[in-house]
Amino acid sequence: MSGPHPAVARVRSAVRAALADLVPTRTESPPPLVLVACSGGPDSLALAAGLAFVAQRSGLRAGAVVVDHGLQEGSDRVADRAAAQCGALGLDPVEVVPVVVGGAGGPEAAARTARYAALEDAADRLGAVAVLLGHTLDDQAETVLLSLARGSGTRSLAGMAPVRGLLRRPLLDLPREVVHEACAAQGLEPWDDPTNVGGPNRRAGIRHRVLPVLADVLGATVPQALARTAALLRADGEVLDALAEDLLERARAGGVPDGTAVGRPDEAAVDVATLAAAPDALRRRALHRALLDWGGPAGSVTASHVLAVDALVTAWSGQGPVHAPVVTVARRYGRLAPQITS
Repeated sequence: MSGPHPAVARVRSAVRAALADLVPTRTESPPPLVLVACSGGPDSLALAAGLAFVAQRSGLRAGAVVVDHGLQEGSDRVADRAAAQCGALGLDPVEVVPVVVGGAGGPEAAARTARYAALEDAADRLGAVAVLLGHTLDDQAETVLLSLARGSGTRSLAGMAPVRGLLRRPLLDLPREVVHEACAAQGLEPWDDPTNVGGPNRRAGIRHRVLPVLADVLGATVPQALARTAALLRADGEVLDALAEDLLERARAGGVPDGTAVGRPDEAAVDVATLAAAPDALRRRALHRALLDWGGPAGSVTASHVLAVDALVTAWSGQGPVHAPVVTVARRYGRLAPQITS
């Protein structure tokens, strides 16, 4: 008896490894529920099939969430078809979740924000212990190139994490070609998103125009090299983040004694002298973390905001407060303190 197609085996192996810590004991009832975010495209459909296979043999329950962004005509039909395919694979429960996509950060970022919020809400409502996403090695390479184009720091260049909270990306080490082979080998019929081919989608431009040129000039292993760079930077970033968090805690301890901040009685100010004594890289990471803690949206706090706040520490000449998204930061009496601006 022959085994599965090699590509199918690689997807199943990746899913099995990603869920190894969730496999229940015999006494656990009901078994843990794992959801897959499925758009009906080849990556997420192959992942859904892999999850259905692995869950059945490991004692896990497996379901799916299909997010309908409502951005294209007929998106509801695409979502219903994806849900039907997930059901045919044996996934249960399967939910279609319509979302309203805002405009903050541009269409791609807004859609991503709405999608992740819907997935986290579904996981909470259904009691899931993990949500699987179908990002591949090629998606990781595209993310790194987009971050390079924006002049991002190591946090963004580290790309997508294999695990972040409830979210897991089992296919992050597999090339897109392998995942698509797995989809075809199982007779699955994916939906091809037209925005992945052309139009204003920057990721599509990277995928179909930039990466082929890089592969032609630098070799076919460019995506693997970019993904490897992301993994190395992520490891470095985790160490720097821990050091920066320690610095921020020390700066908070040197802040206003009673924990009162200007206009924000529920947030502690941070001590300028403590921050000023730290290396630039750690201080700026700590300030980025402080801006997020003070209410700044993660996708909207940029390097320019951090540098402007940093100038309140290192280039102080009596200048006024710095306006970042949602929060304004002022320096008073040797401390930085936040004010809500909305």
